Amino acid sequence: MHDRRAAGDANPLAELLAAATERTVLAEAPGKSGATLERVVIGGQDYVLKHLDLAQDWTMRASGCLRGAPLALWERGILSRLPKCFNQPIVAAAPIIPLGGCSLLMRDVTPWLVPATDAPITLDQHARFLRHMAALHAEFWECGPEFDVVPSMHRYLELSPWTATAEAAIGSAHLVPQLVAKGWPLLAQVAPAAAAVVTPLAHDPGPLVEALAATPHTFVHSNWKLDNLGTDDAERTVLLDWEQPGCGAPLSDLAWYLAINCRRLPQAKEDSITAYRQALESYGIDTGPWWERQLALCLLGALVLFGWEKAFGGYDEELAWWETKAVRAAALLS
Repeated sequence: MHDRRAAGDANPLAELLAAATERTVLAEAPGKSGATLERVVIGGQDYVLKHLDLAQDWTMRASGCLRGAPLALWERGILSRLPKCFNQPIVAAAPIIPLGGCSLLMRDVTPWLVPATDAPITLDQHARFLRHMAALHAEFWECGPEFDVVPSMHRYLELSPWTATAEAAIGSAHLVPQLVAKGWPLLAQVAPAAAAVVTPLAHDPGPLVEALAATPHTFVHSNWKLDNLGTDDAERTVLLDWEQPGCGAPLSDLAWYLAINCRRLPQAKEDSITAYRQALESYGIDTGPWWERQLALCLLGALVLFGWEKAFGGYDEELAWWETKAVRAAALLS
């Protein structure tokens, strides 16, 4: 039998868990990927143990990083190189043997996370997230191949019809792939102009990935949703779920943030884009030569990822904004 807890022989994670005085499975923990969580107490301190099991986690299967992207980041020392404005809670990681995936031991940062409500976050916190996103991107500007854990092609296929089909074929009961399967056909009904551009790219994002490859790249997190974010007492940003990271266009992180968090952001998209650009330039990055092209492509890319999700809200102001951006950017692919 494999041990999802200790995950291997004589490793720091196993040693830490051997000293645990309490372990409780968090059966009602939030999450949509299939990962499982435990609450662990070691030396009187609270930790969370996260298991990314390949057999259970559909996002791992979609990423193609079968050992787990956070494990790759941990082994390469990348997480220890994050800018000081981040609170990175992972303290140990190890593979799940023999099935694939990994286990992560993290300091419990729950009190600092953005509350899981529908209320907008404050403008101060939003602006801080954008500044710290820019700090991350500037720190690793034009980074090397060791940062390319999950390729851009895989990231743009994560929420594609192919993922929905593959998960259905193995009898997956996860909700998100099922919604993806319903949402893409719905987009063609509610926003046919958007669907004509993004649905072919959702099936094959190659032209988008190729176009973005001609613009600057950096290390991207790829999941800046508010569920993964928080602010600690030192005003550092807590950033969880390093499960789709890699080399990519910096504005892909920004576009993801604007798309997935749209209902809770306290600032208009255009103003948020300007704030991020100003922050990036304050870190010494010249945005003039490439900004407009990459921005257009990444806004298109966000709808390639989330067109299915936007369709469920009908043709509202939100979908209309993204449709306009996508249609305009289509010419950049030729």
